[in-house]
Amino acid sequence: MPSTYEPIQTNTLGSTTTSVTFSSIPSTYTDLIIVFSGTSNALDSLNIRFNGDTSALYSRIIISGNGSTTVSDREVSQGSSGIGLTSTTQSDTTFQVFNYSNTTTYKTILSRANVSASLVRGCAGVYRSTSAITSVTLFSSSTLNIGSTFTLYGIKAA
Repeated sequence: MPSTYEPIQTNTLGSTTTSVTFSSIPSTYTDLIIVFSGTSNALDSLNIRFNGDTSALYSRIIISGNGSTTVSDREVSQGSSGIGLTSTTQSDTTFQVFNYSNTTTYKTILSRANVSASLVRGCAGVYRSTSAITSVTLFSSSTLNIGSTFTLYGIKAA
């Protein structure tokens, strides 16, 4: 990772689960990067939720492609944002959360996801809250498999 990325926490699954939470996130960085790499028991969305907030404050726009077909989708006023991917084959998602500790702006999220040799997804989302983000939960309705990793990075100020 670039020298401006500072690892905060890594969670490598030792048992199957449907969610992972990073809590007590320090407010000392400008942005957050969350990287998922692993497998699950089905092709599914990897959702993100901040501060345990299930209010209808999340919206997103997605474009996906599989090499021959593209699909776009949007959702507004949701209780989380399904912007990543999980699959029975290797999948990887990188989430960027901008200005996460700022208490005067909404939080913007960009993500890039891929499933090995079959699907790519790009997403832009917003969390319409001015609260500083102190915890992030990633979850899926699919079972996330043993050995999958979730890493949280902070972006140091320049």
